[in-house]
Amino acid sequence: MGLSTHVLDTMHGCPAAGMDVALYTTEGESATLVRRFTLNHDGRSDAPLYDNSTLKVGTYRLVFDVAGYFKARGVELPQPNFLNRVALDFGVAHTDQHYHVPLLVSPWSYSTYRGS
Repeated sequence: MGLSTHVLDTMHGCPAAGMDVALYTTEGESATLVRRFTLNHDGRSDAPLYDNSTLKVGTYRLVFDVAGYFKARGVELPQPNFLNRVALDFGVAHTDQHYHVPLLVSPWSYSTYRGS
């Protein structure tokens, strides 16, 4: 399956449909944009970010536009807001395995884990 992501809005108890996300490859302090996408109605990308044939051993970063998503939902956020973008840096060691990177998020907190 490669690499996938999923975002759940814990404030509203639903998938984070419409959230903008960017995927980067990283090496040390440098990051290279791979693609930008918007999450679908289920809070997922429409296709895997990488399949097993294109996923490479290395380090990656997913950047989620949390503030933009909650503003679009009509949530009044303080200025400056607590969370703007959430960046998750992670490594891929085994390209024959599925790496699923879920994000559970509200305007004030987030958590993640390696999903299945």
